[in-house]
Amino acid sequence: MAGALFMAGRIAAVNSETTSTVQPRVETMTAPELEANSHPSFSLMGLEGEMRDFDEFAGRHRLLNFWATWCAPCRREIPLLKDFQAEQGDDGILVIGIAVDVMEDVRQYAEEAQFNYPILVGEMDAMAVAEQSGLQFHAMPFTMIVSADGEYLNAHFGELHRPDLDKISDVLARLDAGEIDTDTARKALEL
Repeated sequence: MAGALFMAGRIAAVNSETTSTVQPRVETMTAPELEANSHPSFSLMGLEGEMRDFDEFAGRHRLLNFWATWCAPCRREIPLLKDFQAEQGDDGILVIGIAVDVMEDVRQYAEEAQFNYPILVGEMDAMAVAEQSGLQFHAMPFTMIVSADGEYLNAHFGELHRPDLDKISDVLARLDAGEIDTDTARKALEL
């Protein structure tokens, strides 16, 4: 909660410098432009205590959803992400939850939430995953969008909603069909 308040205050301060009529909305923030060849690479602990490497999920578009058990917006979006994962099946976009939290709390919450997508846990190591891609963030949840070939495409800051997931899915389908290239997908994913 404190992180969300900090972020809202930071956005308001930035917006007040440019115009006094802009209302702060975390959901409208976009990630900084990164080099075209940004490839996330990391290993984090799975819920069963095993190390999981990001490369084991290669070949599918991935949404890396950073969340925590104490984060109310994170908890609100989990049912939506579970529905989205169920729709995507084995061949669609893969949601990967990355808990910036302690293992015991995540395991306890996972029993209740009954995730249908992989959950990785990393506390500060999880934050380092996002930072290595050049993201600067001050609140959760946030979601990195990574193409099937491992290219970082963009990020969504704040709680995801159904229209956000529909847009992501549409852009990635157009990328797969060859209708757009990676740079166009990056621009289109500025949610």
